[in-house]
Amino acid sequence: MRDFINFLTTYCLAVTAVLLTSITVLSLTPLTELPPVPGSDKLHHLIAYAALTIPLVLKKPKYWWLIVCFFMAYSGLIEIIQPYVNRYGEWLDMAANSLGILFGIFIAGLLNHYFPDRFKPSNQQ
Repeated sequence: MRDFINFLTTYCLAVTAVLLTSITVLSLTPLTELPPVPGSDKLHHLIAYAALTIPLVLKKPKYWWLIVCFFMAYSGLIEIIQPYVNRYGEWLDMAANSLGILFGIFIAGLLNHYFPDRFKPSNQQ
């Protein structure tokens, strides 16, 4: 677990960029119908935005509020743009995204609390 947390904090900008790009492409690609994926659409939104939030908050916990503001604004912008690309923008999606962001901050806070010495190599602990 410690190695995974080290990976996320070491490459937080790259991981965040990949996740943000993936969310953008998946959210704005025109579809005739949603693909058959197990689980709820809202749960997918929650998981995606939690995963997006965790690396940055692990790396920069003092700036969690800026991260929240940026990702929530981004989420709202995506929902506003979707009707223009043959997608359906839904405010409940933004609510699920916002819950995901808050859940991501909570998880990152727990990880920062329980693994404060995460930058030490695993064999020295």
